[in-house]
Parts: sequence; structure tokens; C-alpha cells
Amino acid sequence: MESLKPVKRSAIRIYLGKKYYRLKRYINWFIGKKKFSIKKSNTLLPHVIFTHQTLLLRELKDVDMWLQQNKVKNLKVATKKLNKIIVNPGETFSYWRLLGKTTRRKGYVDGMVLHYGKVTTGVGGGLCQLSNLIYWMTLHSPLTVTERYRHSYDVFPDSNRSQPFGSGATCAYNYLDLQIKNETNHSYQLIVYLSDTHLVGEWRSDTPPIRAYEVYEQAHLITQEYWGGYVRHNRIHRKIFNKEKVQIDDEFVTENHAIMMYEPLLDQPKTV
Repeated sequence: MESLKPVKRSAIRIYLGKKYYRLKRYINWFIGKKKFSIKKSNTLLPHVIFTHQTLLLRELKDVDMWLQQNKVKNLKVATKKLNKIIVNPGETFSYWRLLGKTTRRKGYVDGMVLHYGKVTTGVGGGLCQLSNLIYWMTLHSPLTVTERYRHSYDVFPDSNRSQPFGSGATCAYNYLDLQIKNETNHSYQLIVYLSDTHLVGEWRSDTPPIRAYEVYEQAHLITQEYWGGYVRHNRIHRKIFNKEKVQIDDEFVTENHAIMMYEPLLDQPKTV
């Protein structure tokens, strides 16, 4: 089992590291062999493959609500860039290639950013909610996640969690990307928008779904580490069902390990 420990890095190392990995990403985008999705269609593909929504405003411990409100502003800008994008057979959806860098000129404002387990602010903060949503929906589709990064820190205690721990995808321009390849013979379309209360998403297709998916966790565990902190672990799997709702497969998806930034509530053994 993987063991984690908080790592302290100097500001200059973090700065140079970002420059290096961003340059590598630019080279991959513009010189690499991948064919990226770039086109939109105002005509919706006819079949909904999966839909999901997440609450826009949540009260989080030690997080000012203005950061949540600014996150909503950032999500409005980002969803307009991604909404109605078409992913044709053989193409790869790249979260950051489509969004580009989050700047004030584009309408982004300061929002919440998680940096080495601490809550801070940054222009375009809060967009992980969008990458989390897209990743979760993709796990319920035939599309293939080719690049995804887990959260290294578990910052907030579970609060009305409806999805397994570790079922999201962290993002940081542009080196922590979410990439999804269409390895099927059919086209898919991403729909993302904001309602008054929720971030809403859909994957649509030009063909009806022939599979259904159930995503779940296994081996959820919290361990106390030698350095005094706690690390949370699990594995994400998905069951696959055919049109007759008969299970035909059970796939391993990923495993997660995250340093906990709060004290776990450990159940005490009951005595008779």
C-alpha cells in the first residue's frame, strides 16, 4: 500500500517545475500525434448517455462564501468554452487545451485553489468541480480516460457525499490535464451548463447506449502514518451491464491515496 508524506518544496522549485511541465504539455499539444477535439455543434446529439449535477454553493469549513460565489463566475466562463464540444471517433478531449489559461481578460476571477493541502486563492479557482463532473460522467460511458490526476490531499470531511472518495479529477493549468479518448465508432457530445443551483452535465451520443455502468469503491481504508498524520486509501471499480441489465464485467478503474488534512472520525469498537 502506498504511503504518503507531506512534501515541502521551495517557491523557486515550484515555479521552475510549473514552467518545465507546462512546456512539455505545449510540445505534446502542438507537435504530438494526438488528434484533439476542437469543434462544437449547436445541434444536440439525440441520445443521452449519462447526466449528472453537483451543487454550486456548499458551506465548507474555513472557506469564505465569496470564494464559492467567485467559483460560480469561473464555472460560467469555463462551461461556455466546453459546452457542445463534439468528440469524434479517434479524437481526444483535453480539458486544458479547450479552456486555455484562466486569465482576468477572459472573465475569470479569484477563486478557491487547493495548493499542497492548503486553501488559497487564484484566478480561475474552483474549476476542479467541472473536471470532477466530467470525469465522473465519463466513468459511466464507453469513452476512455487516458489522463487523470487524483487529489493528493483530502482537505474536507465528507459532507453529504454521494460519490465514492477519490472519484474526481484534480486540474491545474496545463500540466494536470483531464484527457478522454473516443475509441468507439460513434460521436459523443459534452453538454455542461449552470442552473440556478447546480453545475449540470451530460454526455450525449449519435447512438443509443448499449451498456450501463455502476461505479463503486473497494478497500476503503484510513491508515496512521509513521510521521503522525493519516492517509486515506481506496480503489475505484465499475460494473458493466448489457441492455438486459445483466452484469458482463467488473473493471478496475484507479486507486487513490490522499493525505488527510483533518482528524478522521474513527469508530470505536463496541463492547457487549
